[in-house]
Amino acid sequence: MIHNQDVGGQALIEGVMMRSPYRLAMAIRKPNGGIALEVKPQVPYFRKNKFLSLPIIRGVANLVESLVVGLKALSYSASIALEEEEEKMGTFDVILAILLAFGLFVGLFIALPTFLTSLVDRYISSVFLYNLVEGLIRIGIFLIYLFSISLLKDIRRVFEYHGAEHKAIFTLENGEELKPENARKYTTCHPRCGTNWLVIVMVISIFVFSLLGRPSLGVRIISRIMIIPLVAGLAYEAIKILSRYQDNPLARFLAWPGLALQRVTTREPDDSQLEVAFAALQGSLEGDKINVEEKS
Repeated sequence: MIHNQDVGGQALIEGVMMRSPYRLAMAIRKPNGGIALEVKPQVPYFRKNKFLSLPIIRGVANLVESLVVGLKALSYSASIALEEEEEKMGTFDVILAILLAFGLFVGLFIALPTFLTSLVDRYISSVFLYNLVEGLIRIGIFLIYLFSISLLKDIRRVFEYHGAEHKAIFTLENGEELKPENARKYTTCHPRCGTNWLVIVMVISIFVFSLLGRPSLGVRIISRIMIIPLVAGLAYEAIKILSRYQDNPLARFLAWPGLALQRVTTREPDDSQLEVAFAALQGSLEGDKINVEEKS
């Protein structure tokens, strides 16, 4: 039996992807108003390998798989929404895209804040305080980045589907029928969202980076890059704990920053967007038949 907390998703271009422990479903709104739905088997890496299911390691495995699956899903959704012939992403394309994304992440959220903090190196004697300042600069850059892209019309549209994804999952978790009138009352902010994970990554990095001391700038940047998998794995475990105890006042307090930031990364969806999210969610949960369907 699939537990509700085993279901997660991702906003796409004019669509939503949902994943259960055994299936992946993508629902895309077509230009003619119909919904293209693709359902296929997809068992997460960490469920197929005992080593990859170990705490912390499963977080790293989940991150890598999410990047690969997410990029392919975005490519598929663009081809459907824009009515273009789909060019499937090969292994080389996926690796190149991940490397480019990783390079942007390293440059913007590792190298830049580390460099900026090094300019005040002489004025801060405490290693922890130094890393706290660096962490605050990193969070500041992240916020500027998010607010900037949220001004783009196409990104706002994706954020609306992000909100639809969360409302659909809330409706499922509360045992209600997947209908727009049931979903509207729920918030667009969900405790298991990737936005929460990113915030926790930045908070945990302050403490983990403090253990590395304060070597030269070059070594500092390289050491931070090398330890990213550990930070990502710890953040994954933290998200699981917080979502498990979300009724606990302390857990709610710790999850609040990520939930607050979702006010930027999600928007209120309309009923047509909720219908797309429901189609993806039902596809990820219903039966074992693997197919490609079209709803009109």
